[in-house]
Amino acid sequence: MTQNKKRVTAAFVTFAMLACLTPPADAAQCGSSAAGFPAWKQEFAAEARAKGISASTIQALMATNYAQATINADRGQRSFSLSLDQFLAKRGSATIVSRGRSLKQSQAALFASIQSRTGVPPGPLLAIWGMETGFGSQRGNQNMLASIATLAYDCRRSAYFTEHLYAALQLIDRGALSPSQRGSMHGEVGQTQFMPKAILAYGTGNLEVAANALNSTANFLKAHGWRAGAGYQPGQPNFAAIQERNAAGVYQKAIALMGRQIDGGD
Repeated sequence: MTQNKKRVTAAFVTFAMLACLTPPADAAQCGSSAAGFPAWKQEFAAEARAKGISASTIQALMATNYAQATINADRGQRSFSLSLDQFLAKRGSATIVSRGRSLKQSQAALFASIQSRTGVPPGPLLAIWGMETGFGSQRGNQNMLASIATLAYDCRRSAYFTEHLYAALQLIDRGALSPSQRGSMHGEVGQTQFMPKAILAYGTGNLEVAANALNSTANFLKAHGWRAGAGYQPGQPNFAAIQERNAAGVYQKAIALMGRQIDGGD
């Protein structure tokens, strides 16, 4: 190979490597403070428009404000570093189990229908419902669209939340969610706290309605491998489905334990 050809080859390889490391020119640029949020929204809106999101939904996105409270919450999730006993005490597990047992009896027909359809027993569903919103009493009061847009802009987990933002925009376009939808700090909505991508995949009806949210949660667990009649404690077949609900190990173990207690175990 001649020297000129070697130089051309080396230059091409260098260019290719740089191209892999450089984000696409038309991708909205993430940031780490409120200062860049308006410019990011302009860039993202152009991308969303090109993907077919309607003008009215994009207008709703452009009207969102940077959610500083969401960023603060995202940086301060200390409870997931607690021991299991500490976590259970902090989340009020005894109250969740007691109320869960009562609801299992009073809503027996609903849970029997869900279990017949999906194989998911009442315990883990009630544990999730109680853990996430105190059985619907604490569903959050943050603007869902602003929370998710802020997290999609924030560089820490931009790619993950960008997927949820597109899902949220699609749900708004379909009329399944309102631009003014309220939810928790990370954009979770409904009685059992669903993120937008999960709503698209597993949601059934209005998730502010308990029966819809519980059916949707059972849909999620079944889709992630839940097997009727199998155990759901750590090491048992259905524990993997619970793990898909939340990445924190202490959360997963708490749901399994409270679910077993609600279902009549120790």
